[in-house]
Amino acid sequence: MIKAYPNVTLPGVILAGGRATRMGGGDKGLRMVGGQRLIDRVIARLGAQCAPLAINANGNPDRLAEFNLPILPDSLPDHPGPLAGVLAGLDWAASLGAPAILTAAADTPFFPPDLAARLVANAGPSGLCLAASADPMGKLHRQPTFGLWPTALRHDLRSALANGLRKIVLWADSHHAGTAEFSSHPFDPFFNINTPEDIVEAEKLLGQS
Repeated sequence: MIKAYPNVTLPGVILAGGRATRMGGGDKGLRMVGGQRLIDRVIARLGAQCAPLAINANGNPDRLAEFNLPILPDSLPDHPGPLAGVLAGLDWAASLGAPAILTAAADTPFFPPDLAARLVANAGPSGLCLAASADPMGKLHRQPTFGLWPTALRHDLRSALANGLRKIVLWADSHHAGTAEFSSHPFDPFFNINTPEDIVEAEKLLGQS
């Protein structure tokens, strides 16, 4: 439903609000891959598709001050998950008068360079869309931290979170989200880094990206 956002460059929000428990804590986005921090790779890739950018992160925002981007903490306590980061982004974008945001995870350095265009082109009737990629068996897996989210739904999302909803796909399905499918050849572009072993694998994938 590309008519929903005609000729509009939408804001982008990098989701970095997780606690990185499998990485031993800290900011996964500040880990190095191929001589560059993950979040620098994500900023460069998302910044080529969206403007302005912001980072959803909790804790002391001063540690991210060098990026000169708005730091958006979750507005709900106890780390309720990435939907809280989406909500923070939607509230920020609404204050700018933007009709929607795109989100990308801070630990996923290879996401598609045409993510924004494809999400917009495949938006559902509500203007919402999630990315998806297929596994080696051909089964499609949605990538819920990579999505297009209309600001008009932020109050519904706030209510859903307050009532205990945590799964992105459940809320997205309730609003008939579209799906933008991406190829997994030569590897899944939504490969994300959760463990030190994943950093080693990402180093190998750099040569194929």
